[in-house]
Amino acid sequence: MADGKRAETLERLMAAGREHSGVTVMFHSAIAAKQGLNATEEKTLDLLERHGPLTAKDLARLTGLAPASVTGLVDRLEAKGFARRVKHPTDKRRVLVELERDRIGDLAGFFEDWARDIVEVCEDFTTEELDTVVRFLTVMAERQRAAAARLTGS
Repeated sequence: MADGKRAETLERLMAAGREHSGVTVMFHSAIAAKQGLNATEEKTLDLLERHGPLTAKDLARLTGLAPASVTGLVDRLEAKGFARRVKHPTDKRRVLVELERDRIGDLAGFFEDWARDIVEVCEDFTTEELDTVVRFLTVMAERQRAAAARLTGS
């Protein structure tokens, strides 16, 4: 019977994961569209916000995109005024991609209501439960990044 309960729980987890994935893509697509971006561009800006200036190779690793796709992505972000290429401070052969900070301020406003919702929902969970969710999401992000890299051959 325990195996049946686990199978049922895993099935519910997969269904909830699919639902979460779908609404997450739609949420980020809606935010991106408000700024004339696509979801990949918006999430790349998030990576640059969290990690600071990155090389194209770093972006390829973090996004799972092929290097040629990253070049096009950076070209689009630069053309739209959201990012710029700058010389690497210690290796003049390399280039970093950095945010145009004045352009991303508007994006922060779109997340404020959502951040309040998250804080409110977290009140219903114990710290231990939240630790489990954090562990699960961290492992799943690593696995999904690896799956994306396999799909793009990077």
